[in-house]
Amino acid sequence: MNLIGKIIGNRYEILEEAGNGGMATVFKAKDHVLNRYVAVKVLKDEYTTDTDFIKRFNTEAQSAAGLSHANIVSIYDVGYEEENNLYYIVMELVKGKTLKQIIKKDGVISWKWAVNIAMQIASALEEAHKNGIVHRDIKPHNIIITEDGIAKVTDFGIAKAVSNSTITAFGTTIGSVHYFSPEQAKGGITDAKSDLYSLGVVMYEMLTGKVPFDADTPVSVALKHMQEEPAEPIEINKNIPTAVNQIVVKAMRKDPTERYQSATEMLKDLAKALKDPDGDFVIIENKDGEYTRVMKAVKQEKTTKDNKKKGFWKTHPKLKFLSFILGLILLFVVVFFGTKIALDGGITRKVNIPNLVNKTLSEVKTEVESLKLQLETQEVANSEVEEGRVISQDPEFKQGEKIKQGEKIKVLVSKGPETNELPSFIGKKIEEAREMALAIGITLVEEIQTSPTVEQGYVIGQGTNEGTIVKSGDEVTVQVSSGAEKTKVPYVIGMDEGTANATLVNSSLKANITYTNEKDKENGKVISQSIESGEEVDADTTIDIVVNKIEKEEKTIKLFLRKVPKVYTPSNTNTTNSTGEDVSDSVTITVIVNTKTLVSGKTAKVDEEDVNLGTITGTGKQKIEVIISQGTQTKAITSELDMDEYENDATYYVIDK
Repeated sequence: MNLIGKIIGNRYEILEEAGNGGMATVFKAKDHVLNRYVAVKVLKDEYTTDTDFIKRFNTEAQSAAGLSHANIVSIYDVGYEEENNLYYIVMELVKGKTLKQIIKKDGVISWKWAVNIAMQIASALEEAHKNGIVHRDIKPHNIIITEDGIAKVTDFGIAKAVSNSTITAFGTTIGSVHYFSPEQAKGGITDAKSDLYSLGVVMYEMLTGKVPFDADTPVSVALKHMQEEPAEPIEINKNIPTAVNQIVVKAMRKDPTERYQSATEMLKDLAKALKDPDGDFVIIENKDGEYTRVMKAVKQEKTTKDNKKKGFWKTHPKLKFLSFILGLILLFVVVFFGTKIALDGGITRKVNIPNLVNKTLSEVKTEVESLKLQLETQEVANSEVEEGRVISQDPEFKQGEKIKQGEKIKVLVSKGPETNELPSFIGKKIEEAREMALAIGITLVEEIQTSPTVEQGYVIGQGTNEGTIVKSGDEVTVQVSSGAEKTKVPYVIGMDEGTANATLVNSSLKANITYTNEKDKENGKVISQSIESGEEVDADTTIDIVVNKIEKEEKTIKLFLRKVPKVYTPSNTNTTNSTGEDVSDSVTITVIVNTKTLVSGKTAKVDEEDVNLGTITGTGKQKIEVIISQGTQTKAITSELDMDEYENDATYYVIDK
């Protein structure tokens, strides 16, 4: 069914199709009550026949409508259009691209930007889970990145309704099997930890440009989720920091008890990863709550060997006595020399590894010297650690672990943030701009803007001027072109000129109007447009439309007065004019058409019929005024003639009513 141009719910005018998914079609619409643009998601026909699903859909969509969060697409309304059997939800209209579109275009997303997006998604899930709502279909397709870089999660409610209804419909797997948790693939119970598994898969795809499991069929992919371990992201992309890699690994554990137990817990590790990307703070536990350890196998001594040894000593008693004497001598030697080395101070002592991180260099030197250790220092630029303080050490500090005196400890010491002149990013491809920013240690905050003149993916502006001194760790905003804004051409044929022009303007297009005169087509309506409806074009494109404007033919109409009325009334006795002449049966006629005099001073007799008043030439409505004078008295007869209703050379009679 074509909904374009229709109004549903007595308020939402469907303007154009904005997207098409497995469960619903999304339209851009105008809310005429609140005078704003919204997105209307209409469920596809196959889901409107399942009454249980519809009940769950309404319940879950209304619950999701109660969520208010910066990273969740707001739901404004839920409705049903009985006439067309339409179930729909009305949502916030978000300008931007899906995360899937960005991944397809960019391939691999920088780890900092990926962590930033993951934190926003986790924040949205945290809010939903607190309100008892589990999404169950977290995937890049359901995450919109706005032009300001804000991640917004959509399809809360609809995903749960579908998951509760059935995992398959018409032979097609509901949701995206590439992002399923193992328990979803098994058809088991899903909860908040299932969403966190899917978020782990989304992070995996952002960091590597590919999903962890892929196969020819959905069933094969589902089996891999249940049975196989994926390659760690860091094996595919060596630039991923250790902590970020471990967060993805933990989120994607097959056993839900070994994953993050809440979005809040995952958020904390993501925040730590931005500050300490190679830190060892991600805890991955096994089912018993213990750290995973690798144990060496213990080999048991074989009984037969013991028996052979006993038999040997029984048959050689002298050798047994000799070996005993040699053992005593060896023990004496070991004790003697061990005691001598100890008395001479020759034993190398072990000391606890000191914790030197965040201490000043002078404090570190004093502590290391007191422990009789060697110190090796290296200065590096760092925007987060104060100048002169230790950033990290090798070996790392671990409670209770020791090293020998005389061994070396290496420390990285901060020399403060490195400063550089900011280069110009304008005109560069965003990938090149990111590399330039990485080279001087700054972070780019990317804002997407449409541009009719700059190709998609190129920088068109920057918030900080070229040449400005910046420090490593600073953020610089850049505007990245998404190309010209696109819009779909609406269908305007059959509309009147004003409506067609307004429809094009509302679709961010311009109208060039020309006219034609075709008598076999409806007058005043658009009969053609230069670009067919449904085609996607740049905003501000000019659409040529032709309006049929039939020119009216000029006609000549004969004008007659049906009967000359008597102006004098019976009470009037004066029937002479100013010269004394009797005018009791004589009148003078003046005819005015549209304020212009047609006839002046024409004489006629009272009761005379069919008096010729001349001819009128023109089109449309004509206002006729016939003024009759008799002696000192006058009378006016008015009439309106619509010439379009008469044939050419017809006769029109003015009648005194």
